[in-house]
This record gives sequence, C-alpha cells and structure tokens, in this order.
Amino acid sequence: MKKFWVLISLFILPLVFYIFLSKGIYKYANLPILTEDVIDVNQLQNATITFKDKFSIVGFFGNDIQTAKASLFNLNQTIYKRYHQKPFFQMVAVVPKNSKQAYAEVVLELSAFTNIEQWHFIYASDQEIKELFKSFNTPYKLNTNLHSNFAFIVDKELRLRGRKDDEDIADGKLYGYDMNSVAVLKNKMRDDIDIIYYQLKKSAEKKARRKRKI
Repeated sequence: MKKFWVLISLFILPLVFYIFLSKGIYKYANLPILTEDVIDVNQLQNATITFKDKFSIVGFFGNDIQTAKASLFNLNQTIYKRYHQKPFFQMVAVVPKNSKQAYAEVVLELSAFTNIEQWHFIYASDQEIKELFKSFNTPYKLNTNLHSNFAFIVDKELRLRGRKDDEDIADGKLYGYDMNSVAVLKNKMRDDIDIIYYQLKKSAEKKARRKRKI
C-alpha cells in the first residue's frame, strides 16, 4: 500500500497537475476579437493620444457628471490601480467637450487617489463620440447624455476584444464590461485583461527565441 501511494505521488499527481496547467494555458491563449477596425481615437479633433500600439480601456462617460463619477471611480479603483504600471496600458475617457469644465473637478478627485498619468480624457463633439462608439459595432447604445454603462478593451491593432462564450449572455458575446458592477469588473474584466498580458508575454518570448536563432 505504501508503494502504491509513492507511485501515485511520483507519477499520477504530476500528470494531473500538468493536465490542469495545460487547460489553464489554453484558456489564457485566446481572447476573442469581436470587432475589427475600431476608429482610432486620434481621429477626434482634440485627441492627443492613439489606440495604436497601446492597450486601451475605453469608456464613454457622457455629460451627466454624477452618473459619470460612479462609473469612473469604479473603473479607477478596480481596474486602473491594478494595471496602470503595466506596459502599453492606458485608460481613455471619452467625454462631450461641453462638459470639460465639469470634469476638471473629477480629474482632481481621481488624482487624490492615485497617479493618473495613464488616464486620458478626450473631449469631443457629440457627433465624433457617436461615430467612435458606432465603430465598436456592439449591441449597446449611448444614452441621451452620450453615456454608456460599459467599458471596452481595444487592443494594439485597433480591435475590440471580449468574450464569445460568456455564461451570463444569451448569445455568449460580451462586448463590454458593466462599470456599475464591481463583480463584473473584478471577475470578468480583470481575467480578460490578464489574458491580453499573457498573450503579450508569450509573443515577446517567441520573438526573443527567433532572434536567438538568427
């Protein structure tokens, strides 16, 4: 009997662990592309940043400052603080330009919590905001204040990333992450951001191996 348990610990358990690990790696190997060719934010008249070669979390916050603040602070506490020191990361808030003064106070409040260097507030015309949002090609709508409850992941190639097999959605497609739900931000958006960074790491490792072979 003792030999049996020794054999189990030496051979069977490592095999089970390997299978478990392999499934985990498979999970982290892909985060689906849901939309190609998102409009680059640098096409907006007052934008000074780009989505290209960046990993962007994008929100449309509208001109109702109280609604916007709740979404902004949820995103800041749950996502931004965790990832703002990661390479390529940026947070993009798209805001109607007639609300710029109102958002100045919000920016000050955010800066009291953390370094907001990777927070970018883009002040755009109503039409520019609608066109940018439309290019994401989601089933969601902006409300009359140009606000969306959802934050979006845009990758370095201007592609919207999300899920095709989300268990809480009828067709499985998760285009954006509800900023009103801390649980969604923590349990879904964080997982999906981690997948992106896993992909980036694996890609960098492959490039490094190719260089060593040359």
